[in-house]
Amino acid sequence: MPPRSADELRAAFTDFFAARGHTVVPSASLIPIDATLLFTNSGMVPFKPYFVGDETPSYRRATSVQKCVRAGGKHNDLEEVGRTNRHFTFFEMLGNFSFGDYFKTDAIRWAWELYTDVLGLDPDRLWVTVHTTDDEAEQIWRDVVGVPAERIQRLGDDNFWRMADTGPCGPCSEIFWDLGDAHGPPLGPGGNEARYIEIWNLVFMQYDARPDGELVPLPAPSVDTGAGLERNLAVLQGAETVWDIDVFRPLIAAAERATGVTYGGFPGTESDVSLRILAEHGRTMTFLVADGVVPSNEERGYVLRRIIRRAVRHAFLLGSETLITPALVEATVAAMGDAYPEIVKQRQLVTDIVGREEERFRTTLTRGLDFLDGVLGSGDVSGDDAFFLHDTLGFPIDLTREIAEERDRGVDLDGFHERMGEQRSRAKEAHKAAGGTGDVPLELYRELLDEVGATDFTGRQEYVTDGAKVRAVVGGPDRLAAAGPGTPVAVVLDRTPFYAESGGQVGDTGTLTGPDGAVVRVTDTQYGLPGLVLHQGVVEAGTLTEGDVVTAAIDGDRRDAIRRNHTATHLLHWALREVLGSHVAQAGSHVGPDRLRFDFSHFEAVPRSALAEVEALANAEVITDGAVRHYETTKEHALGLGAMAFFGDKYGDLVRVLEAGPHSIELCGGTHVHALGFIGPIKIVSEGSVGANLRRIEAVTGDAAFGYIRDEEATLAAAAASLQVTPAEVPARIESLLADLKVARQEIAAAQAKAAAGEAGDLAAGAVDGVVAVRRDLGNDDLRRLALATRDALGSGVVALVGTVPPDGAKAAIAVAVTADLVAAGVSAAAVAASAARLLGGGTAKNAEVVVGGGPNAGAVDAALADVAAQARAAVAGASA
Repeated sequence: MPPRSADELRAAFTDFFAARGHTVVPSASLIPIDATLLFTNSGMVPFKPYFVGDETPSYRRATSVQKCVRAGGKHNDLEEVGRTNRHFTFFEMLGNFSFGDYFKTDAIRWAWELYTDVLGLDPDRLWVTVHTTDDEAEQIWRDVVGVPAERIQRLGDDNFWRMADTGPCGPCSEIFWDLGDAHGPPLGPGGNEARYIEIWNLVFMQYDARPDGELVPLPAPSVDTGAGLERNLAVLQGAETVWDIDVFRPLIAAAERATGVTYGGFPGTESDVSLRILAEHGRTMTFLVADGVVPSNEERGYVLRRIIRRAVRHAFLLGSETLITPALVEATVAAMGDAYPEIVKQRQLVTDIVGREEERFRTTLTRGLDFLDGVLGSGDVSGDDAFFLHDTLGFPIDLTREIAEERDRGVDLDGFHERMGEQRSRAKEAHKAAGGTGDVPLELYRELLDEVGATDFTGRQEYVTDGAKVRAVVGGPDRLAAAGPGTPVAVVLDRTPFYAESGGQVGDTGTLTGPDGAVVRVTDTQYGLPGLVLHQGVVEAGTLTEGDVVTAAIDGDRRDAIRRNHTATHLLHWALREVLGSHVAQAGSHVGPDRLRFDFSHFEAVPRSALAEVEALANAEVITDGAVRHYETTKEHALGLGAMAFFGDKYGDLVRVLEAGPHSIELCGGTHVHALGFIGPIKIVSEGSVGANLRRIEAVTGDAAFGYIRDEEATLAAAAASLQVTPAEVPARIESLLADLKVARQEIAAAQAKAAAGEAGDLAAGAVDGVVAVRRDLGNDDLRRLALATRDALGSGVVALVGTVPPDGAKAAIAVAVTADLVAAGVSAAAVAASAARLLGGGTAKNAEVVVGGGPNAGAVDAALADVAAQARAAVAGASA
């Protein structure tokens, strides 16, 4: 019986290729190793290092079912999701891969065999395309497989795949499913895209594209194929659209239950679009958070935030007044948890994170929509209004634009971007830096790795390695025969005790000492490519020549400090999970000789008492002087032992496991102490937020911890001396002084209120037709206090105060207060202040009795005062009519 469900299709695909010598590789994380990508967006991404030659795989054939996300960057079709049958942010990609093993004949033959013999597809409804130049592929399809020539079409650029402008590339052959006569004439994929849906793409990497455009045949051609699971399920299940397959129907049903709206099918109404968006975005947010992405205003986190907020807005449009994202997460886990156990394991964390994001955004959405409705009621959205919505109310510009378009209004994006220019420039530069651009001689490093092989790391056994051979000297983009004094170099050795920066641990420093007095001061150690260690520094004396035999010596004291901090990081990770919960997961780290930094997922600030408990647990482990075991084993065995993988590290089939005492067990390739007592005291020195749902602690160990404690004691002693008490009495003395300060402030406030009442009486006495509109240069609190006091003294009317904010007058403030009788007659302080506040470059809350606001346009105070005075007079006159 051919497979029909998603689980059956996944198993059938991988079983088919496993039976043909392929290694079944589990899905990689949605957070890719490749720094140029936001997300893992295709099945080949985890294998990219093999295809480009950076790494050598332990297998020649592989198959996988890879979870993928395409959203943000060039894959930015977010606004099409829910409106078409082809656009998704999350999808699964079935694939088989050959790394210099089989090529076109087997790839094509097996694809046809899988479709027709295993999946039971009608061969008469399958069409194929090949590149215009690929005679070989066409011949295989026609003569080996037996596809009629009339169902083979040749296409141009769409059937030629490139990883980039240069590098591996080649023709591809795509398999299409014929939807039938109801979808138009039988012209083939090249003539009727509506009738034929692509279900499998076979990429034949057979060329190396050179900078001059020449295509040079690769010595070992490879295969990369990708078949979208959702499209293939639609074919197998005979579904009219992808939205009707077994993966999506439970999610749409959950959206129906959560909103009380019934789904009417595709394409349907705007309500049907909203339900599809909820279903699709629900599973995307679930998988992204489960893989460690948290909502933020940067890169991956911003894409996740957009997806969550877009779902929340569509729930809002459907009339949903309660949280909807937890129900979407639960439905996703129920539908896909068997295939992806990680979302089951992280269910509570995902629910907490997306639920909190939804709660926050619902407040923002309500506040922003109130303001935006007023703006759209009178015209287009100015750049200043869009900036106020974004910067003050937290309302995303994408949402402002989307809502404005729905109302046939425009948004001054140029004006908005001008206001956001500095922030956008910083973000752009950060993204560019993250993309790894620069004058790095990668081709040279690849040649070196091929020529000399990987560097043998001896630094776990020794700090000094004699007899290391210089395999290459690199200066800038060039390989040098020799380098003299003052030359910056990157030296490649056959073996080294120097640890290259990776896994959060900084690289070693030290010296390379060669014959005839040659000395290289090594200031950093990095990987040029995985396995190729670069000793970066400057030649201090003599001449270093390729082929020299040198003594490589690291700074031992510095390495010891780094080892202490690195093992302490593992103890703190364990302790954090013990105290805060198993949802805590590392999200980054920095291990240096002076301190350690550890980033972890958590949705709120860590209380001081919890930090003290974490610190105590970690130090209790140190006091036991427990053994530290650091050994190699298979990844499968390590994960079976319960070892956790650290964020951002790359793991092959053989991994290093660190057992730090009886409780902490993780995968880690860094350097560590041999017994926990060597760490010395661990002292947490700070804890704070580094992004939404992301916390950071910093800590010191050993001598640095003793130094920190001495400094703290000295500070406490100085405070005690200033307060003329003993150190133990300092807290009580401070509490006493704070109580005295509170009383003094209350007395000052009373005096200010009395003074304000006196001024308020004078202002009320000068009211004209029930309106007081004057300039007062005060801070927001003082301006509000005076406005309220004047309103109370006025009896009936409107008080409007505008001015600049002391001490420098760089910002402007406005306060408007309305008496109760006029509020009852329909007069609103927010409405009176609205246009004046916009003149000041800001806005106010939506309150009828009193509002306070302001903005950066201090030069517009007089115009704003004139505007609010006119609005106040009109409001009073209207209420009296």
